[in-house]
Amino acid sequence: MARLAQTPGLTDVQQAMLETVRAFVEKEIIPHAQRLEHDDVYPTDIVAGMREMGLFGLTIAEEFGGLGESLLTYALVVEELSRGWMSISGIVNTHFIVAYLVSQHGSEEQKRRLLPKMATGEVRGAFSMSEPGTGSDVAAIRTKAVADGDSWVLDGQKMWLTNGAQSSVVATLVKTDLGAESVYGNMTTFLLEKEPGFGLNEQLPGLNIPGKIEKMGYKGVETTEMVLDGVRVPADAILGGAQKAGRGFYQMMDGIEVGRVNVAARACGISIRAFELAIAYAQQRHTFGQPLVKHQAIAFKLAEMATKIEAAHGLMVSAARLKDAGQRNDVEAGMAKLLASEYCAEVVQEAFRIHGGYGYSKEYEIERLMREAPFLLIGEGTSEIQKTIISRGLLREYGVR
Repeated sequence: MARLAQTPGLTDVQQAMLETVRAFVEKEIIPHAQRLEHDDVYPTDIVAGMREMGLFGLTIAEEFGGLGESLLTYALVVEELSRGWMSISGIVNTHFIVAYLVSQHGSEEQKRRLLPKMATGEVRGAFSMSEPGTGSDVAAIRTKAVADGDSWVLDGQKMWLTNGAQSSVVATLVKTDLGAESVYGNMTTFLLEKEPGFGLNEQLPGLNIPGKIEKMGYKGVETTEMVLDGVRVPADAILGGAQKAGRGFYQMMDGIEVGRVNVAARACGISIRAFELAIAYAQQRHTFGQPLVKHQAIAFKLAEMATKIEAAHGLMVSAARLKDAGQRNDVEAGMAKLLASEYCAEVVQEAFRIHGGYGYSKEYEIERLMREAPFLLIGEGTSEIQKTIISRGLLREYGVR
């Protein structure tokens, strides 16, 4: 086993699970990732393999048909999957966040009805918070839900839905005018249940998934917008039931915390793969009569890359374990996401430089990683948003009283 990114204190079950996933990545993902990514093809066979392994139900409680594993286990699985191809981890990430939201905040009826099918992957989840004009400013969302008798009617446009077409349930944050003093108390999360696919939805009239958004990287998995035009849903479509109207912002932020640990894990996985590619290439390629790795400039790059990977992995593991312990981890998750995503961009770029001109060729894997790494600087909140979260948390603890 490689020296980098080891996690002390894992159980035998966790170790066995990670070994199984690692073998799956080596056999079923890495050999096919380049072709599928360049062709922007949905990895149907890979997803089927993940369903067989139970990965869609990894953190769902055993009583609902899942494996009942921890956030740490999930994060380490995501790290392995991302080492193979980041898009694969994206397919399970938003699904996991929605499963987490239902598990933590859903009504008993929502849990019994949705979680067993989510555990098998029959029902997939998507997570919808952002809009065309909001960016990082969640308070600026304009999509609204208006009460109409026993129903709510939703209108607006959401953006950047990973799994927007493949999903069957979309956790969607909207404005609801409930008279709360704070804008955050006037937001509600709805579980919109729909048929998978693009276009107008027959199961939920008024909901439209127009098509894929073309992206620089992160291909294979679809990213979409979602248009809501008079979508009518019952009050029990609110996450947690009708009594939880106005709690949507706080529910979604809880989900985002685990999502940030996930993004940190993705960044670690990509960094590990970039390092593996770089150190292998540096031993095979010769310049000036000796392998690249014998040149001190290259050796020092590898040393710095490995150190950054260890630091990011350690912080990611710490943030996951804190959440598993039931403690607040907003600062730690923000730190992990910030450090891991920034280091990932740096590690991948150094690996690209070590490859020289070959790194610019689509035949080499590092070309794909160069297009994937920037996404992690944005996903689940930009680095600037993470710094805001971290600094506020520090002032909470160290403020002068």
